Amino acid sequence: MPFRTRIPTVLLAAILAGAGAAPLPARADGGESRGAAPLPARAAAAVTSRGVAIPAFYTPPATLPAADGALVRSEPLRLALSLPGITGTLPGTATRIMYRSTDSGGGPVAVTGAYVEPAAPWLGPGPRPLVVLAPGTMGQGDQCSTSLALQRGLVVGAGAGRTTVSIGYEILAMYRLLAKGIAVVQTDYPGLGATDRLHTYVNRVDEAHAVLDAARAVRALPDTSITARSAVGLYGYSQGGGAVAAAAELQSSYAPDVRLKATYAGAPPANLAEVTAAIDGTELVGALGWSVNGFVQSDPELRPLVDEYLGDAGRAVLADLSTMCVGDALLAYAGRRSSAWTTDGRSLAQVIAAEPRLRTFLDEQRIGARRPAGVVRVATGLRDNLVPHAQSRTMAADWCRLGGAVVYAPVVLPETGSPLLNHVGPLLTDQGPAVDWLSHRLAGLPAVSTCAVLPLQP
Repeated sequence: MPFRTRIPTVLLAAILAGAGAAPLPARADGGESRGAAPLPARAAAAVTSRGVAIPAFYTPPATLPAADGALVRSEPLRLALSLPGITGTLPGTATRIMYRSTDSGGGPVAVTGAYVEPAAPWLGPGPRPLVVLAPGTMGQGDQCSTSLALQRGLVVGAGAGRTTVSIGYEILAMYRLLAKGIAVVQTDYPGLGATDRLHTYVNRVDEAHAVLDAARAVRALPDTSITARSAVGLYGYSQGGGAVAAAAELQSSYAPDVRLKATYAGAPPANLAEVTAAIDGTELVGALGWSVNGFVQSDPELRPLVDEYLGDAGRAVLADLSTMCVGDALLAYAGRRSSAWTTDGRSLAQVIAAEPRLRTFLDEQRIGARRPAGVVRVATGLRDNLVPHAQSRTMAADWCRLGGAVVYAPVVLPETGSPLLNHVGPLLTDQGPAVDWLSHRLAGLPAVSTCAVLPLQP
């Protein structure tokens, strides 16, 4: 096994052996649950979510810089998974960051994340490239942020009779990229980490801006090997796949200064109406609550509709989910149906179909209506019925019709009987090919679009 391949493998073994969560100071006001509307900026003090203390770093200042991608603050970040090396820590040196972005309402928003300068050299042509890693579903509580998971490996907490567990499962993809000498910056998205608002789960504009501004923020960091000539790639699966797909669409208008070369978008939730109907009653039904919470955070005018259709039980579920990580939601709500949350017994998908305002909001979230920048590899499992394969494929076909450079890569795996496993399987089996494909594009190797044969593919 090549040395570069052994690095992430050994580090993954280390996390499976058990990485702990160190306690931090408690939140001064003792609160945990957050409302759907933006909260006022707090003073720089630690807060607590489900018994997990969030470092003061994550509390945004009252005023943010004017420029998108401007660095607000940074600090060294000790990786939970690292090994000593001859010239430095393996797989690299990490920095926690906070930067400014713009949300879907046009207002400034603080976003946190982490940058890792790789120990491995870049052996390709030109300066070291940068990949923005957009994480998959982590949850909606501040303790679920990927940058915090990089620090602790396993985040565990208990407070007010409620427990939480969060695992940084994106670490393998990140370390695979680092082992190839590619620098990685990971975004936490608006509200997932930064404690001034609720995470706007699957809001395409919020996530796309956060991805693109993360690349900008790295340029402001001192002592990195990233230059103005560094090629930029995007990597994401599931929620992350939607985030990078949306970022590829918005790069030309929002961030033309970001030298976007290639994007890997795995299992993107491109059509939220179809995804909403698909995940109801599955292991990940909690994502419906995160979506509704995020919609109201993005557009408070939706609040009356939510109050009209959700009963006391539904409102309690949304409040509970607003502080949960994905593991918590799996344990608490797997297999539940949203029809138990509404006043008239209809599912959330049925409510959305009946309400023009909700349909319009979800239509605005659709990905596939704008030509993406660079070349995009769209991978989706043919048996994926959690984030349905068909709607991801439709996005790829729509991009082809718009003249986009698309490499469509269907992943064929056996049907498992579990929507969650049908969704996670391609993440694991296609990760190596996806990282290799992205690294080849960043090295300047061409990719052949499959748009001509897409109608013939499954």
